[in-house]
Amino acid sequence: MQGLMQHHPLRIIDILTYAAEAFPDQGIVSVREEGDVHRGLYPQVLDRVSQLAHALQRLGVGMGDRVATLAWNGYRHFELYYGVSGIGAVCHTINPRLSQEQLCFIITHAEDKVICVDPSLLPVLEAAKAQLPQDIVFIVLTDPAHMPDTSLDVLSYEDLLAVEPPTFDWPVFPEETAAGLCYTSGTTGNPKGALYSHRSTVLHALMVVAGHPQSLSNGKSVLPVVPLFHVNAWGMPYTAPLVGMTMVMPGSKLDGASLFRLMDAEQVFSAWGVPTVWAGLLQEIQTQGRLPMGFADLVVGGSAAPRSMIAAYEEMGVNVNQAWGMTEMSPIGTRGILPRGLQDAPFDEQVDAKVGAGRRLFGVDFKIVDEDGTPLPHDGQIAGELFVRGNTIISGYFENEDATRAAMDSDGWFGTGDVSTLDANGRLIVRDRAKDLVKSGGEWISSIDLENAAVSHPGIAACAVIAIPHAKWDERPVLVVVPEGAAQVSLEEIHAHLTPEFARWQLPDDILFVEALPLTATGKVSKLTLRAQFADYVLPDERDV
Repeated sequence: MQGLMQHHPLRIIDILTYAAEAFPDQGIVSVREEGDVHRGLYPQVLDRVSQLAHALQRLGVGMGDRVATLAWNGYRHFELYYGVSGIGAVCHTINPRLSQEQLCFIITHAEDKVICVDPSLLPVLEAAKAQLPQDIVFIVLTDPAHMPDTSLDVLSYEDLLAVEPPTFDWPVFPEETAAGLCYTSGTTGNPKGALYSHRSTVLHALMVVAGHPQSLSNGKSVLPVVPLFHVNAWGMPYTAPLVGMTMVMPGSKLDGASLFRLMDAEQVFSAWGVPTVWAGLLQEIQTQGRLPMGFADLVVGGSAAPRSMIAAYEEMGVNVNQAWGMTEMSPIGTRGILPRGLQDAPFDEQVDAKVGAGRRLFGVDFKIVDEDGTPLPHDGQIAGELFVRGNTIISGYFENEDATRAAMDSDGWFGTGDVSTLDANGRLIVRDRAKDLVKSGGEWISSIDLENAAVSHPGIAACAVIAIPHAKWDERPVLVVVPEGAAQVSLEEIHAHLTPEFARWQLPDDILFVEALPLTATGKVSKLTLRAQFADYVLPDERDV
């Protein structure tokens, strides 16, 4: 017997119409490329999104058409999230840090009809002009007075909106209708597309709101440093309006000093982003000798935050929460809230509990398996590859059957490629990416564990561990270091620093010094680049004497 309940399709636009009605005093603050700060409340944002919807339809954009964005975090980019999906089209966010080859591949593969671009990113498209389809419409996200000179045939975003009415009759369509498209980056081969639906996006927003109440609070401000061009800024364009938070958009300036000034001026309560950004902010906080006004909550994702960073923020009174997920998961899959039983525990015990990825969100199922696909126990000790399933997780890659077959198991679970442990309480510890583990003498060494321990040494500003081939042991770990200051830490010092936590055979065989670690397009350390950079390196005990 079916329940006698109404059914209305879930639509992304309903989040914004709700926010405009329920939270008319909240909205979006944006650092603009024009050089000023723009402010708009949610009712005003909805008016502009309505104008955008009319403009897109006038340009011929229809159901299922892909409208791409190449832009930093700002209010116009936010408007595209809602205006595009609201008319049944697909918002395809493009990472401007991709190589030209990858950029052209995804624009062509997605069959983008329109590309909306920030003025400062126009050179990216100009350089690729000859390789792009000739019928794409280019819209520059600015007003006529600030339109840049360009070799492309472009339209002004504000010109398009100015002639349109501020109301729109939003269409109703099946909730499985595609709404967003995001391609993976930092992988080998061509990027792969994750195609999100209205249903998956709305459910993801509800799941994150339920799972992260410590960070999402009505009437407060939130800073998404995670880019809008990267997996929906972890869902922030949807969760913030849903709970009635003001979004503070930083634009392109993500250095510690710029973020500190913005957070201080806008009294940002919660900030979301990757560890590399928070390392820069931490340095600025230490230079200033204080926190930005109102700053009390930090959500870290993208890669594991070092324990030393978590402890430093916690000591200053900032609640640090790690979240884990993937492009293919919409993307958040865990919540990093400290268990109630540890809220009165000693400081070190609380920090230890926050080093992991947290516990799964409602609606996301986890399992770990061995190399044969056999499920492993959730005992917190045995590690295996993590597989996930749920309503916010892809069932396949966009127009890519080969990648889909490789990623999904026979029961429809998605293989993450993360080597992890799970305990009986659902706590997830990501030990490493499968391709980043070091296999030495038949035993696995976690590069993440070594990195997190080594970076707490005062002589190390940043570091990464890579595997180097070895004739006897198969592979051995080497530590790539960006030194803190002019002095270079010795291998003996590092061994002494790591010995309390690691066995002798797990310690790195050598240190290689670099001025900076290469980053992927999403701000993670690129192990792929490091392995290529040191492809000819030979370990000390294998060199000719």
